[in-house]
Amino acid sequence: MLTSLSLAYAQPQGNRPPQFVSPEISADHQVTFRINAPEAESVLLSGGDIPNAGRGLEMKKSEEGVWELTIGPIDPGAYRYNFNVDGVSVIDPRNPKTSESNMNVWSLIYIPGADFLDVKRVPHGAVSVITYYSNSLERFRRMHVYTPPGYESGQGEYPILYLLHGAFDCDNSWSTVGRAGFILDNLIAAQKAKPMVVVMPAGHTGPFTWGSRLPMDEFVKDFINDIKPFVEKRFRVYTDRKNRAIAGLSMGGGHTLDIAFSNLKDYAYIGVYSSGIFGITGSGPGGNSDPSWEERHKETLDDAELKKGLNLIWFATGKDDFLIDTSKATVEMLKKHKFDVVYKETAGGHTWINWRDYLNEFATLIFQ
Repeated sequence: MLTSLSLAYAQPQGNRPPQFVSPEISADHQVTFRINAPEAESVLLSGGDIPNAGRGLEMKKSEEGVWELTIGPIDPGAYRYNFNVDGVSVIDPRNPKTSESNMNVWSLIYIPGADFLDVKRVPHGAVSVITYYSNSLERFRRMHVYTPPGYESGQGEYPILYLLHGAFDCDNSWSTVGRAGFILDNLIAAQKAKPMVVVMPAGHTGPFTWGSRLPMDEFVKDFINDIKPFVEKRFRVYTDRKNRAIAGLSMGGGHTLDIAFSNLKDYAYIGVYSSGIFGITGSGPGGNSDPSWEERHKETLDDAELKKGLNLIWFATGKDDFLIDTSKATVEMLKKHKFDVVYKETAGGHTWINWRDYLNEFATLIFQ
């Protein structure tokens, strides 16, 4: 009988790569990244939220051909990264943890120490990957759905939060780099949030490149005609207004406003993270609105009866966010129409570092 040891010796011994770990996190939150690329001439570390890594950080090659870089300390949280090897973007072959976005995949690292994000010894819910057929788009689509601890018992109904992602991301993003499931687990265990079902659909309906106009209408149509009816039939959720919330970041915040104000009688809670009405300031993605968003939704904006069942409109944006003026202008427009809007400015910019914080706070304010 072949043992695991004999099988190991049975493998070819020539050209075996050196043994190493990547990423390696030290006790003081310094992180070392490594990749074996002996023939490469240049390797960069890239990562959207990793400090100073947006344009790429140069790595150094050892005599064995392993490129290495140590950075930090890095604040606790989840971070995406990849390697640029001679101009080719690749994930970390030594790290099985990944996070998808709209048209690529990232390696994922988690730095422990953020109380609301850490995995704790508390009851945990589940995140399911659900395939559905969109009649609106005439193709199969995917969503991720969080169900809280106890849902598997098959008893009881739950309030529902629709949680939308931003441009360049996908339905996988909120549950990986966004850590939505762990955030809800910890809040529910601490009795800071009600147990709820969280639906994380795919907001993109096709390829997206920066500078292109966001095809907002296609997703809104898919959401209203396909996603919402499918979810509220398949999952044990309440279907009345007071038990339904919707929130989104960046592009998803724009989607949130379009969906909610097209069907305001359906939503009691609205959350907009780092976003607003695109084009409201006369520039930015999604502009060239003619007639304007305000004009198209004037009847809803001025309906006093619809305001009575709306318990919360909550905006949050970082002081360094490139969409802060869009957020402010949207809040002012809603206030002009007599909506009671909560607006919060935080430190930081257009990053998952903020969006996880926003979800953590918003989830404590809904369904209470």
